[in-house]
Amino acid sequence: VQLQASGGGLVQPGDYLRLSCLFSGRAFNNYRVGWFRQAPGKEREFVAAISRSGTRSATADSLRSRFTISRDNAKNLVYLQMDRLKPEDTAVYHCAADFHRSNAWEYTTQESDYDYWGQGTQVTVSS
Repeated sequence: VQLQASGGGLVQPGDYLRLSCLFSGRAFNNYRVGWFRQAPGKEREFVAAISRSGTRSATADSLRSRFTISRDNAKNLVYLQMDRLKPEDTAVYHCAADFHRSNAWEYTTQESDYDYWGQGTQVTVSS
């Protein structure tokens, strides 16, 4: 399994970005996916997660009003739409996948559940 995150960059406060995570190597619809981020000097933290079917998802409480996760199983892609970006959103954003054959509607917010990780994409929010 390989995950490739893209779409990061340098933006100004208030701007938006859409991150993409391209999955390859196995049947994508057997994997639930999450986004995590790590800012300099901080621990990695949960951002958002989505079920295999895409019907259910979760976003960190502090980000829910601005970030949205979605997936396109036909294209093996997961997206993270980030609106009204703030300097504190600056971090490396990683996507991760967890093999989960049962209950297509379940997602997980637990970092330890994810077996596969992408290399990350840098998001910098600065004026």
